[in-house]
Amino acid sequence: MKKQTAMNSNWIETAQTLSAALPYLQRYDGAIVVIKLGGHAMGSDEAMDLFARDVVLMQQVGVNPVIVHGGGPMINDMLARLGVQSEFVNGKRVTDAATVEVVEMVLSGSVNKRIVQAINRQGGRGIGLSGKDAGMIRCEAAKPELGFVGEPIEVKPDVLRQLFEAEIIPVIAPIGFGDEGETFNINGDTAAGAVAAALKADRLLLLTDVAGVKDATGEVVTELTASYIRKLTADGIIAGGMIPKTETALAALDGGVRAAVILDGRAPNACLLELFTPHGAGSMIRQDS
Repeated sequence: MKKQTAMNSNWIETAQTLSAALPYLQRYDGAIVVIKLGGHAMGSDEAMDLFARDVVLMQQVGVNPVIVHGGGPMINDMLARLGVQSEFVNGKRVTDAATVEVVEMVLSGSVNKRIVQAINRQGGRGIGLSGKDAGMIRCEAAKPELGFVGEPIEVKPDVLRQLFEAEIIPVIAPIGFGDEGETFNINGDTAAGAVAAALKADRLLLLTDVAGVKDATGEVVTELTASYIRKLTADGIIAGGMIPKTETALAALDGGVRAAVILDGRAPNACLLELFTPHGAGSMIRQDS
C-alpha cells in the first residue's frame, strides 16, 4: 500500500505557476509565433535541447511555432576549413558563387538538421526547409556589390499553413532564390521578419545575446512603440547590431505582425517566459496606438 506523501512547497509553486498561465495559454491558442533562433540558444547541445523542449511545449498547448535560424559562426568555420577566401566591402562579406554554395550546405544541411533533430528528441515533429522549398522566399540582390546576399521580395507561406494542420514544426534555413535561379543568402533576422509578415503572425521573437532594447540611462525597456524606437535610433541610443534587429521588428509590424519582441535568448525558457507569464524576457515593440 502506497503511503500518502506530505505536500512539498515546490509542488504547490509548480501548480500555482501552471494555474497562473491559463489566461496566456488561452490567449495564444491557435496563434502563429515566428522565432528567430541564433546566438546562445544554438551554442551548445544543452541549450538547443532546452529551446527545442520549449518549442514542443508551445505546440502542445496550441501555438503554431515557426523557427527561422541563423548560423554565421558555423559558416565561418566551414569556409575556413575549406580554404574559401572571402572579400569584404565596408566590413560586410561578399557572398560570391563559391561562398553561397558553402552557406547553403551549412545552413540547409548540418545546422538545419541539428535543430530538427533536437525537436524530434523532445517528442515533437520537426521538418527542415529552406526558402527555396515550395518557392517560399523569392529574393533580389540586397546590394549588388555584396554578391548573393538576398532581400526577400515575396514570401509564399502556404506550405507552412499545411504543416500547422499536420502538427509539424517548420524549421527554415534563410536561403532564398532569384528570378534567374540564383541562390541567395538572407540575413536570419530579415528572413524571420519576412516570414512573420507573410503569415500575419501574432508574435515575432528575435532571440539575441542581449537583455533587450536599452534607453538613454542604459535600462532595458520592456515595452516600446514604433515611434519610440525611431526616436532612440535617431538619437544614437539604439546603435550597432541592435539597429538591424529593430529595423526587422518595425518592418514586420508594418507587414501585419501584431508585436515583435527582442528577446534575451540567454535566459532559460525565454520563449515560455515571454508568452506565458506577465514578466517577459526582453523588449516588446508594437505599432503606435
